[in-house]
Amino acid sequence: MVLADPPYGMAFRSNYRTVRHKPIEGDDGDMGWVERFASAAYSTAKENTAHYVFCSFHGIDTFKRELGKFFNVKNVLVWEKNNTSMGDLRGDFAPKVEFVLFLHRGRRLINGTRDPNIFKFRKTGNRLHPTQKPVDMCSYLIEKFSDAGNTVLDPFLGSGTTAIAAERSGRRWIGIEKEQKYCDITIKRLEEESTLWQKKRKQPKSSK
Repeated sequence: MVLADPPYGMAFRSNYRTVRHKPIEGDDGDMGWVERFASAAYSTAKENTAHYVFCSFHGIDTFKRELGKFFNVKNVLVWEKNNTSMGDLRGDFAPKVEFVLFLHRGRRLINGTRDPNIFKFRKTGNRLHPTQKPVDMCSYLIEKFSDAGNTVLDPFLGSGTTAIAAERSGRRWIGIEKEQKYCDITIKRLEEESTLWQKKRKQPKSSK
């Protein structure tokens, strides 16, 4: 599975309600790299697998067109967040959603029930990364269309959310991240996750 949260091509700037992050490299509106990403993702994926690519309305047409050259674009999933984002406060509706392109290479059957393509998860506050996603949401997506022991690839790993979600879901993972700062954050989060898991293992089971 490829689970990617690439730059949206919208020149995103984090706001002052949370940690002020520097601009995201590659998010300047130049979307020429998307076709190369789509081709590389497709060549990496095995047959009969499902994949996710996060995006916003700013570049969804480009992502959909370029990914559709290789994958079968099955659906556009909608993540409804628990609060609205900034923008034109007096001349626009308040944005409250992000989108996830759901892709197949071949055909992959769902695990469990068939859920709606709109789901709700709380925002993270972007404390560790300007576009940090919720771990529980990524775990949910991973578990719906992969099996325990499968490998999840995140080529835009950021602060390591996909790695944490894969670990909790019993999947292997591969993460690619170019900024050392976020590699260090990911390592720290994984160490904390391992420590928490060890503590849970040592807790005595309550007797009935």
